[in-house]
Amino acid sequence: MSGNRQRFRYETEENLKIALFQIGSNKIRSFLTALGVIIGIVSITMMGTAINGIDLGFEKSLSMLGYDVIYVQKTSWATMGEWWRYRNRPDLKPEYAGQINRIIADNPRSELEIAVPQISTYQAMASYRDRVLEQVFSLGTNEDYLKTASGDLAAGRFFTPGEAAGSEMVCVVGDDIASGLFPGEEPLGRKITLKNRKFRIVGVFRKQGKFLGLFSFDNQIIMPLGAFEKVYGSNMFVTIRVKIRDEKHISEAKEELRGLMRRIRRLPPGREENFSINEQRAFKSQLDPIKNGIAAAGIFITGMSLFVGAIGIMNITFVSVRERTREIGLRKALGAKRRTILLQFLIESVMICLIGGMVGLATAISITFIIEKVMPEFPVQFSFGLVFASLFVSVLTGIVSGLAPAVNASKLDPADSLRYE
Repeated sequence: MSGNRQRFRYETEENLKIALFQIGSNKIRSFLTALGVIIGIVSITMMGTAINGIDLGFEKSLSMLGYDVIYVQKTSWATMGEWWRYRNRPDLKPEYAGQINRIIADNPRSELEIAVPQISTYQAMASYRDRVLEQVFSLGTNEDYLKTASGDLAAGRFFTPGEAAGSEMVCVVGDDIASGLFPGEEPLGRKITLKNRKFRIVGVFRKQGKFLGLFSFDNQIIMPLGAFEKVYGSNMFVTIRVKIRDEKHISEAKEELRGLMRRIRRLPPGREENFSINEQRAFKSQLDPIKNGIAAAGIFITGMSLFVGAIGIMNITFVSVRERTREIGLRKALGAKRRTILLQFLIESVMICLIGGMVGLATAISITFIIEKVMPEFPVQFSFGLVFASLFVSVLTGIVSGLAPAVNASKLDPADSLRYE
């Protein structure tokens, strides 16, 4: 038994040397043969990298919203763009947050922890001396805002309960506002202008980045609710941010909040709700079709490339068998078994695919590196799982495409093979 294993190992080593010699002797033909596999591996690797990157960027964006925060709004995130479904709904009011907090305080078993009002506009313009920033996200809230937000302060402080109650003209700005209006300068204590009103900067948020690559959390100015209404009025987009006690019980928290909002708005049983409760899963349901589309396109391109590559490798392997018919006959006449001949051509086919797979991997890694350098905002995530998957697909392609020619070669008759011209 030990002798058989040793003989098999010897045969495998010899066939591996022969395969490498044949590939090295026909470099251009081997490269062209493996080109389909290379394209297929690049496709499947880049598809996996794109999907991993989307997941990574999406999770990072969701963490900005807060996994333990739900939002009461006029419209639903699940049907974004269908504004006609919500245009006749009554606007929300910032005082709803206070009413929710009073009800929560009377219920020690509530799944809700605190509600915070938010009123905002995307059309703000901020200036300091001759520097102007347009399309700034301006937000009014109270002193509890940070309890429902994921951002940290890089400098300064948030406004105090006294400043919020007195509607004082103070604000906390995002990193883009600070760097845009005060390049190389200290923003704390400086006064910026919003619609001819002066606001003193008391804090600066740490850089957070963009949400889903669209909205930047660094492009915001946060001020007391009363100060916001003095500048922009109260007829703006209102959101009630509600922090829950345990994100594992988000479904129960949503149902409790839904009941509170119906009570606050005095909706009788059976009447349709005129508000929406939003949370991160609404975005996940919209992301899945995008990921599925990328996966379907990648699988189609990969499948076509590997199919063409496999046909090419099978064809070249049949040609190689015909070119080396006399060599096969000579090896068989000297005692080589069918298994030895079959392994010879199967290993050669697998080696071509494996080398093509490694070239494809190297190409995909290079493309990923270039994307990270040229477009750092585009999420890409390369994983070792993709390496193993790519190499497995390469080996499998080599086995499938080389099996028929290898079996054909192993069945050749030694006498007929030696007479072959």
